[in-house]
Amino acid sequence: MNNNDGDGGAGDSGWVADGYNAGYAEGLYERSLRDRGLIPPPLAGWGPAAAPALEVPPKILPPPAPPPTPAVAEVVATEDLRLAAIAGALVEAYRAYGHLGATIDPLGSTPPRHPLLEPEYHGIRREELARVPASAVWLKHLGDNAAEVLDRLEEIYCGPIGYELDQMENPTQRDWLVDYIESHRHRLLMSRARARGCLEWLTRVQGLERFLHRTYLGKKRFSVEGLDMIVPMLRGIVGSAGRRGARQVFVGMAHRGRLNVLAHVMGLSYESIVAEFEEQAARGIMTALPEHGSGDVKYHVGGRSQVAEDEVSLDVRLAPNPSHLEHVNPVVLGMARAARFTGESCDASAILPILIHGDASFAGQGVVAETLNLCRLSAYETGGTIHIITNNQLGFTTLPGDSRSTRYASDLSLGFRLPVVHVNADDPEACMAAVRLAVDYRFEFGEDLVIDLVGYRRYGHNEGDEPSYTQPMMYERVAAHPRVREQFARVVVGRGLLTQAESDAMVKQVDAELEEARGAIAAHKEADPGTGAPLDRRLLTDPAEEARSTGIAEPRLRELNDAIHRWPADFTPFHKLRRQLERRRAALDEAIDWGHAEALALAGLLTEGVPVRLTGEDTERGTFSHRHLVLHDAEDGRRHTPIAHIEAGQAPLKIANSPLSEIATLGFEYGFSTIAADALVLWEAQFGDFANVGQAIIDQFVVSGRSKWGLESRLVLLLPHGYEGQGPEHSSARFERFLQLAAEGNIRVVNCTTPAQYFHALRWQALRATRRPLIVMTPKSLLRHPRARSSLADLTSDMFRAVLGDQGVTVEPHRVDRVLICSGKVYFDLLAETPAERDIPILRVEQPYPFPAQELEAALAPYPDTAEICWVQEEPENMGAWTFMRPYLRQLIGREPVYIGRPERASPAEGYFGKHARRQQRLLRAALRLS
Repeated sequence: MNNNDGDGGAGDSGWVADGYNAGYAEGLYERSLRDRGLIPPPLAGWGPAAAPALEVPPKILPPPAPPPTPAVAEVVATEDLRLAAIAGALVEAYRAYGHLGATIDPLGSTPPRHPLLEPEYHGIRREELARVPASAVWLKHLGDNAAEVLDRLEEIYCGPIGYELDQMENPTQRDWLVDYIESHRHRLLMSRARARGCLEWLTRVQGLERFLHRTYLGKKRFSVEGLDMIVPMLRGIVGSAGRRGARQVFVGMAHRGRLNVLAHVMGLSYESIVAEFEEQAARGIMTALPEHGSGDVKYHVGGRSQVAEDEVSLDVRLAPNPSHLEHVNPVVLGMARAARFTGESCDASAILPILIHGDASFAGQGVVAETLNLCRLSAYETGGTIHIITNNQLGFTTLPGDSRSTRYASDLSLGFRLPVVHVNADDPEACMAAVRLAVDYRFEFGEDLVIDLVGYRRYGHNEGDEPSYTQPMMYERVAAHPRVREQFARVVVGRGLLTQAESDAMVKQVDAELEEARGAIAAHKEADPGTGAPLDRRLLTDPAEEARSTGIAEPRLRELNDAIHRWPADFTPFHKLRRQLERRRAALDEAIDWGHAEALALAGLLTEGVPVRLTGEDTERGTFSHRHLVLHDAEDGRRHTPIAHIEAGQAPLKIANSPLSEIATLGFEYGFSTIAADALVLWEAQFGDFANVGQAIIDQFVVSGRSKWGLESRLVLLLPHGYEGQGPEHSSARFERFLQLAAEGNIRVVNCTTPAQYFHALRWQALRATRRPLIVMTPKSLLRHPRARSSLADLTSDMFRAVLGDQGVTVEPHRVDRVLICSGKVYFDLLAETPAERDIPILRVEQPYPFPAQELEAALAPYPDTAEICWVQEEPENMGAWTFMRPYLRQLIGREPVYIGRPERASPAEGYFGKHARRQQRLLRAALRLS
C-alpha cells in the first residue's frame, strides 16, 4: 500500500508499507475506518469470531515454518508504522478521553485524566513522536509532527472545554464535530464589542443578585451566582439561532437563576422584580392572572417577549415551572412542537427549544430520561433541543457521590447518543464557544446537544440556608473564590479592550438603576385589594355557550361516515378488520358504538377547521381494539389513515402511538395544548390508573396552570375506567382524585354512558369559547356493550347532557320511594338486574364537575320529596365520586343521601374475577332492593 499523494506518502519521509508490512498497515487502516464508524466492529466482540466447535478432534499439523528474517529496510518500516500507530492511538485517545483532562471546575479540582492520554502508557517518548510526520495522523494543520499535534490536542481537548463524542454512532455527525472542534473556529478571542457586551451582562447579573441579597436579606430568590454565564449564553444562543433562521425560542428551567433570566433575557423591568419582593402584586411579574387566580412564587413564573440580540429579534417564551424541577421539560417540547402544528411542512429550524437543567435533577429525575427518549420520535421531535445543565456540583445538601452513580451529571444523555460539551463556567470565552458549537450543530443536523456548564453555588440552596453545615470545605473555597465578573473584567482590561474606569462605570450604572427601581416602588405602595367576592362553585361561563348544540346534520354525517371507512383501491386491510369496518360503516343507521362516535366527532371537527392531535399508548388501534383510525396494509405493511383524507383543506391531524411513558407524554401534550389553543389535543392512557404515574403533571400543570400562571388549555385526558374484574390496576382511573382537584372551574370531569354523549363532549370541548381541560372516564366493557349504543338522531340535533333521566320506570312518579343516582358503567349493571316492572328510577350524572345542580334538581323534580335518594357506585367508599357528590347532594335534597357501594378499601378493586362478581352482585341487589 503506497501513498504518494503528498499527504503522508513516501515523498514526505519514506513512510512505505508493502510486502511483509502490508497486512499490518491494512489492519491499521481498517481499524481507523471502524473507529470512525465506517466499518462495523465484529459482532462476536472486539477480536475475530471464535472458531466453531468441531465434532472430531482436528488433525495435528506440524508448526509452520518461521517467516524469513526481514530486511533492514523492512524493520525500519515496521518501526515507523509502530510509531505511527501509537501516534494515531494517542490522537483517538484525546478525542475519546480528553474531557477527563479538561480543567472544567472553577473551584480548581484536579482533572482525573486517563492513562491513554500519556505517551508513556503506550511505550513511546516525545522525541520518538517528533519523528512521526503530522501527515501520518492526518492532522497536518495542527503541527509538523505528531509531538506538536499532541501538544495542540492537549490545548483543544484538555482546556476549559471537554468534549464527549465517543458515544455517537453516526460517523457523519461525529466527524463533523471532530473537524469543528479541531479547527478551533468556535474558540475565538472576543472582539472589543463582544467583550464589552459580555462584561455588561455579567455586571447586570451580579448587580441584581447582590442588590437583592443586601436589600432583602434572607428572602428566597435562588441566586444564579456561580453560574452567572447562563445569561450571556442564553442571549448568545438567541442571537446565533436567529442568524440561522430561528424565529421562536421556548425555554424551560427550574427556579435557580430564573429572576435573572426574566430580567436580562426576557426584559422584565427591575421595578417588576422589586415589586415582587415588596409584595405589590399589581406591579409585579404576574399581572395577567384570571380572577381569583392564586398566582405563584416569583421564581416559578414565566414570560414572553421579543428579544433582540446581534441585530436579530426573536419571540422568546420562558415556560412557568413548579418545584417539580425537570417536569417542565416535556411541557416546553410540546410547546415548541405546537408552534409548527399548523402544517407539518413548517420548517422545524424556525423553532428552537432550550432546556436548562440542574445537575442533581438531571441525573436523579426519571422525567429527564422520558423526555430525552422523545428526541427522535416522529410525533414528538422538535428539530433538536439545546440542553444546558447548570452544574452546581451539589444538590440541596447532597454531593454528587451520593446523588448519582455516574462520573458526570450529563451521563444519562450518553445512552441517547447525544454529544456532550463540558465547560468551565468561569471562562466566558469558553462558554460562548460552547454556545456557538451547540447552535451550529443543532442547525446542521437537527439533533439535541448537551452543554454541562460546570460552576458552583455561592450561597445555600436558598438564601436562608447555611451550606457550610454539610459542605464546610467546599464553601471555604467558594468564599475565597472571585466572582466571574471580577475575573473577566481583569482579562478584558488586561487585553486593553476596556479601561478600568469603564468597567467600574458599568457597576455604578447598574447599582443606580436598581436603587431607582426600588425608589419608584416605595413611592407607590398599593392598597390591600381584600379577598374579593366569593367564588361561584360552578364553572364560570356564558349560559348561552353552555346550551350550544353540537350535533352534525344527517347528510354531513353520512358523508363523513363514508369518508372515514374508505381506503385506496390498492390498499388491503387485514381481513378481520375489514369486516369490522364494513359492519361499522353500515351501523350508522342501526347502532353507533363508542369508537364509531369518536371517529365521527373528530372527522367533523377536522372538516370544520379544528386541528386534532390524538396520542397515547397504543392509541392508533386502541388498547381495547376499538378505534382503528390508522390501518396497516396486510400485504406490505403500509399505513393509511382514512380520517386524514376526508377532503381537501381539512385541518391538520396527528394520531400516533406514544412511547410507554406517562409523565413525559402527558407533559408534552399539555404544553402543546397551551400553544395550539384552538386545537383539540387528546392524550389517552392505556388504562386509566396509568395516569397515576403522570400525577405530577396533572397536579402541577393540568389542573392548576390557569390559576397559578394564567395558562389555558383544551387538553383532553382519556382514562379507561370501570370494574370488570380485571384487578386493582386495570379498574380505576382514580375518579376521586380529579374531583378532589376540581375547583374554581379549572377542569371538566365527565363519565359518559353513551357514545352520543362522548361525541358531544368532544365537540363541545373543541368548539366552546372557554378553554379548560376535560377529564373523561372512558369505558372498557361499554365499548362493545349492546345497550351502550346511540342512534343517528342522537348525533344530529342533540347536545351534551350533564344529567340523564330515566324514562323506563313503569310506575307513576309520585309512587316512587327510592331514586338511584350513579355515574358511568354501573348504570348498565343496574339495568341488567332491574326487573321488567321497574319502580326505582336510575339517574345518571354524566358530568360530576362542574356539579350540575340545576340539571339534577330538574331530574329529581318528578319524584316525591320523601323518596330515598341513593348514590350507587362500584368503587370503594373512599374512592369514586361519593366523597365529592355527598355534600352537593345533601345541599340539594336537604338531607343525607344513602351510600350503596363497596366499603372503604386500600386497593381499588379485587384481584379475582369471582370475588369481584360476588361483590358487584351484592351491591346491585342492595341498590334495587332484591332479596
